Amino acid sequence: MSVADTSSGRLFPASLKRIGLAAALAVLCLALFLPGFFSLPPTDRDEARFAQATRQMLESGDFVDIRFQGEARHKKPIGIYWMQSVAVTLAGGPDRAAIWAYRLPSLAGAVLAVLLTFRIGTTLFGPLPGERAGFLAAAMLAGTVLLAVEARTAKTDAALLATVLGAQAALAEAWLRRNGPEALSTGLVLLFWCSLGAGILLKGPIILLVVGGTALGLALVERRAGWLAALRPRLGLPVLLLIVAPWLVLITIKTQGAFFAESVGHDMLAKVAGGQESKGFPPGYYTLLFPITFWPWSLLAIPAVPWVWANRRDPAVLFCLAWAIPTWAVFEAVPTKLFHYVLPAYPALALLTARAVLDGFGGRRRWLTALSILLFLLISAVLAAGTTILHAVIEWTLDPVALLLAVAVLAVLGHGALLLSRGKLRHSVAVLSAGSVGMYLLAFQVVLPRIDKIWISPRVAAAVAAARPCPGSTLVSVGFTEPSVVFLVGTGTVLSGDGRVAAHRLADDACALALVDLPQDDAFLAEAEAKGFHPIAIETISGLNYSRGTKPMMTLYRRHDVTPW
Repeated sequence: MSVADTSSGRLFPASLKRIGLAAALAVLCLALFLPGFFSLPPTDRDEARFAQATRQMLESGDFVDIRFQGEARHKKPIGIYWMQSVAVTLAGGPDRAAIWAYRLPSLAGAVLAVLLTFRIGTTLFGPLPGERAGFLAAAMLAGTVLLAVEARTAKTDAALLATVLGAQAALAEAWLRRNGPEALSTGLVLLFWCSLGAGILLKGPIILLVVGGTALGLALVERRAGWLAALRPRLGLPVLLLIVAPWLVLITIKTQGAFFAESVGHDMLAKVAGGQESKGFPPGYYTLLFPITFWPWSLLAIPAVPWVWANRRDPAVLFCLAWAIPTWAVFEAVPTKLFHYVLPAYPALALLTARAVLDGFGGRRRWLTALSILLFLLISAVLAAGTTILHAVIEWTLDPVALLLAVAVLAVLGHGALLLSRGKLRHSVAVLSAGSVGMYLLAFQVVLPRIDKIWISPRVAAAVAAARPCPGSTLVSVGFTEPSVVFLVGTGTVLSGDGRVAAHRLADDACALALVDLPQDDAFLAEAEAKGFHPIAIETISGLNYSRGTKPMMTLYRRHDVTPW
């Protein structure tokens, strides 16, 4: 195809146009994901645990076993720790890298997931409508609340999503070619099996649930599974084993099988059997949360439902349904529910929504659109006003910048809803994308990093750095045992619920410091007196522990016979 292809009506070849659209999506992703990426402190508990375990991996040089201090981390495989280790090494090593370096794999995974959604949409829906549907679906996925959170959090889910989409991209090609003679390229086959291997190393069998559920659903509808032979398992299975087996063998030998007992027996099966870690919810939990977690695009997803039903036999729509429905149903059925579990289904929902939008929803249903707009405006108002009020309630001050930005964001979002009500769907999408950028800027950059009272660990780390008697002083934290304090203060930090433990440590180590929460203060002071030393109170630190819903009041102590280094 020439640069000036008049027969198709295009001024540029499809490949160049797609590169430009992919670049535009990458820029949109950065606009959506970077607010707060560098300024948000490490969050408890998952992010801080993942980051600290990666730091210890680099400190110890043990890239097989996973540890948080002395505790084995056998709930998840090794993949994300290896990815974070590479990112942190490139950022200067564990002694210099801040939390944002540990978040880089999540950012890269989220951007890659968006670009792969564009690719899958182009494949499923044909050259021109597919290009538009893929671009729109990718933009929608990038703007959802769920991916916005995961892209700036140093844990597995955004990276896992990219591997799921890599496998689904190849599976979609195999599905569409099921009745034709053209074979899948070796590159696509390797993409499928390498994505499966990487996904297993990130989060075990979850990728098999999503991709396998899609393949099984399509095979049942088609009443044949022979088309899956295009994925060439004779070539792919050895590649998959080459990726996964070495670490599995090494961790099995090193832990004498304890990794599988913990990850499968305790973690995975416990989540299936009941609500683990106080996260048990009945079926319907994710459906009720969907208007929030898929925001702002739930505004368009709800009116798209009739179009999806009407076109359910279309091969592309069927692929997305076979992708989304089994994944959603399994996670709704499992008692343990965390809001991010259904993220692998969101690209399919975005693809269906985008295609329905481009088709004008197949005819307007005004009552459904009106209901969707009302729900959208309510959620938008709660998000914008709630974020601003949160700062005012916790810090007892009203931030005028946050207030003005919240008003501006609501005005933009309201205009987007108005455009939708007038049938200007594409203009509405552009305005809503701008509004979502503003909302994430408000929440993650302007408000949340400024609420000092919820960021207790950074204040503890600053106080310890100023008061430490020796370069290698150890902190004993009594009552405040969040993983973020270990990540920010140091791997040697001792976490305890008993004030006497801190007194014993200070008695034996003149360089040590003690951070003691008020309920354990008397026990600490009494034990210190019995040990024959008098603790000096350096600083009082209070705040809101959002992980526990408590308000700790802690005092930082050192021994009376030492001075700050």
